[in-house]
Amino acid sequence: MFQLDYSDARPLYEQIKERIKTLIIRGVLVSNQQLPSVREMASNLTLNPNTIQKAYRDLEAEGYIYSVRGKGNFAAVLSPALKGEEQMQLKKQLMETLTAMQNLGVPLEKALQWVKAAYETEGSDPE
Repeated sequence: MFQLDYSDARPLYEQIKERIKTLIIRGVLVSNQQLPSVREMASNLTLNPNTIQKAYRDLEAEGYIYSVRGKGNFAAVLSPALKGEEQMQLKKQLMETLTAMQNLGVPLEKALQWVKAAYETEGSDPE
C-alpha cells in the first residue's frame, strides 16, 4: 500500500495516518472501501499491530475511516466540512513555513520553484 520513511522524525503511526489520509483525500481509497486489517498491514510493514491500531483509532476519531465490528475498517465518506478543515490546517502550516523561509532570506522565486517541484513530483524533495 505504501512505504514508511524510517529517517523521518515523526512517529510511525503519524506517517501511517498521513499516508492513509492522502489516499482517501486523493480518492485512491474510495468511500466505503475496506482498508487492510490491522494484522495484515502490520505484517506488510513489519510493525507491531499496536502501531497500526493507534493510527486507525486516530483516523476514526478524525472522521477519515470508520470501523464495523467483525468486518474491519473502511474509508469514510468525506464531508465538505472535513475537507475544508484539513485545507485550513494545511494553509496554517504553509503560512508558518513561508514565514520561516522569509526569515531565512529564501527568495520568493526559490520558494515558488520548490512548491512547483513538490506538486510535480508528489511531495518528493526537489533538491
